[in-house]
Amino acid sequence: MTSPAPAPGVDLLTRCARFVGVPSVSRSEGRLADLIELELRAAPWLEVDRVGDNLVARARPGPGPRLVVAGHLDTVPPDSNAEPRRAGGTLWGLGAADMKGGLAVMVDLATTIPRPAPAVTYIFYVAEEIDRRFSGLLELEAARPDLLEAAAAIVCEPTGAVVEAGCQGVLKAEVRLKGTRAHVARPWAGRNAVHRLGPLLACVSGLAPREAEVDGCRYTESLQVVRIWGGGASNVLPDEAGAELNFRFAPDRTVASASQVLADILGPSLSSGDELEVTDSAPAASPSLGQPLLAALVEAADGEVRAKLGWTDVAFFAERGIPAANFGPGDPELAHTRDEHVTAGSLERVRAVLGRLLGEEGR
Repeated sequence: MTSPAPAPGVDLLTRCARFVGVPSVSRSEGRLADLIELELRAAPWLEVDRVGDNLVARARPGPGPRLVVAGHLDTVPPDSNAEPRRAGGTLWGLGAADMKGGLAVMVDLATTIPRPAPAVTYIFYVAEEIDRRFSGLLELEAARPDLLEAAAAIVCEPTGAVVEAGCQGVLKAEVRLKGTRAHVARPWAGRNAVHRLGPLLACVSGLAPREAEVDGCRYTESLQVVRIWGGGASNVLPDEAGAELNFRFAPDRTVASASQVLADILGPSLSSGDELEVTDSAPAASPSLGQPLLAALVEAADGEVRAKLGWTDVAFFAERGIPAANFGPGDPELAHTRDEHVTAGSLERVRAVLGRLLGEEGR
């Protein structure tokens, strides 16, 4: 049974601790959605819709530029950090930074600012941390595309309370190298596919990272081998081996051009019969900080901006012609770690900046 919503004015760290205390590993976000829905529906100025376990709350429905403020409900699986632990102004626990701190700020904004300018849509969605086909944003798009309409979007991923512009794109790929089976005592009679991984691994590990400046933001690309496999019986030369790669590319590349770059890098390590397959991809997003609402966000945040290293759902909105940026509490370096935590100062900083953006004169 869902417990009652906290009284209005509850401090952000307390609300965040309450959210952290409700498990919401991907595909199990229902209880947290119930809790947040209860709080949102207590605000009479909000128009609240629920699609599956996705929640959409709209303030001041009507014409004019609309801003989406979005955050995901799910977390990665716990790593001895499932229970919230608070000491002074710091809260430790799974999802504290990624991104229940952002959710706490979003709920506070939605339930304390009845007449925001601009009009705002708050979106709380599921399944960001897993395969994109499960994304709550895609679920909303399929069922109620009208709920996603906006002039700009802010995704409350952890950014250390700094505006992080755009995001990198992602390519996931598999390489399968062929060999010829033979007895290990007579390796000249075959070809060891596992040994063939050596030049490929050396090529990737020795690659100098490329930097690209897009609209004044500097992005550093990364190509990493994240898994290898091969071999069978201990006395047989393996006839196949493989590697999985993850390529994070800058916004000056498309998925197609990044795929060609990957093929060019790996080409010298491949020979006839080998295979290179892109298994998943997501586009990058350009900074787009010239959009008036995002420019106002940068101004409210005292002009501090940096490039977003990593992929976020900023790209989802950008694909649909909605300029977007990342801005949220918590250190992004702590996401998915056992030591994940968020501070009251970071929560309050993000709350204050977004409050100014929404036309709030003070709490």
